[in-house]
Amino acid sequence: MRRRHLAAGLASASALAALHFKQARAEVSTILNVSYDVGRELFTAIDIAFVKAWKTKTGQDIKVDQSYGGTSKQARAILEGLQADVVTFNQVTDIQILHDRGQLIPANWQSRLPYNSSPFYSLPAFLVRKGNPKAIKDWDDLTRDDVQPVFPNPKTSGNARYTYLAAFAYGLEHNGGDETKAEAFVAKLLGNVPVFDTGGRGSTTTFVEREIGDVLVTFEAEMHGVAREYGDAGFEIVLPSMSIEADFPVTLVDRVVDARGSRDVSSAYLEFLYQPEAQEIIAGFGNRVRDDEVAKAHAGDFPAVRLVTVEQVFGGWGRAESEHFADGGLFDRAFSPGRQR
Repeated sequence: MRRRHLAAGLASASALAALHFKQARAEVSTILNVSYDVGRELFTAIDIAFVKAWKTKTGQDIKVDQSYGGTSKQARAILEGLQADVVTFNQVTDIQILHDRGQLIPANWQSRLPYNSSPFYSLPAFLVRKGNPKAIKDWDDLTRDDVQPVFPNPKTSGNARYTYLAAFAYGLEHNGGDETKAEAFVAKLLGNVPVFDTGGRGSTTTFVEREIGDVLVTFEAEMHGVAREYGDAGFEIVLPSMSIEADFPVTLVDRVVDARGSRDVSSAYLEFLYQPEAQEIIAGFGNRVRDDEVAKAHAGDFPAVRLVTVEQVFGGWGRAESEHFADGGLFDRAFSPGRQR
């Protein structure tokens, strides 16, 4: 059913993409993909595949330049003039701000591609040291006095916002919906974090290479990357009892692509992310994909996890942003008491 839905959603867009391939502007030789901090290996592989596909379709050589960092920082850079043709982020609000503060994209940007312009998704999970010496199983273990969780600063990282919201959702669920108790739960967890990096890759380095902390909380996909790179070096993935669905939205930056004449190739790039070739690459890097057949082929790599959504628990990203992450919001209140070490 999902595959039929995806096929239907892409039908007109695919036809348009084919036209875009044929009408490629020869003067555009590069595009810039501005992305999230832990996406560099994934998009390096995708870019190689796309460049080949574009060459086959059009005969044109194209290069995809890359920029990586915490998505909030990346969004600010774009608002300040970074010439991104496309963004491939891990949070809706860091794309929405490009409309709200810069009018760089249209208000309906999420309706331009299937699944609200999110070609894949992941979830916050735990990476522990081999043998799981602290017996970490769920979110409440991260509030123990003997456990130091590692994750980036939710003020600068979309990755960390999902971690914070997943922990808050768990706190609500296990305290009868009492927001005050959930806030206290998250405050205790935040107070246990030894260092806040600005992005997810920095936190991975802190945990894996600097050997700080007892558990890394990051996207499941990043953990698969650690497993690939370090093999038997001593890490295990632990999936909590529940987590939050982390969508990875994408869009053109309309003002940039129209000024540069790169709309054709940039549109084709984003369409490519939904195609089986790219979906296979995406799944291979530990992400959960939309294409039914690719998802089925990788089912053994992705155990079932009960997921809630930002919409279900927090009323959507707009409300979550204003209530939790705005200055003086719930995150600031939970963050401050535990930061004096």
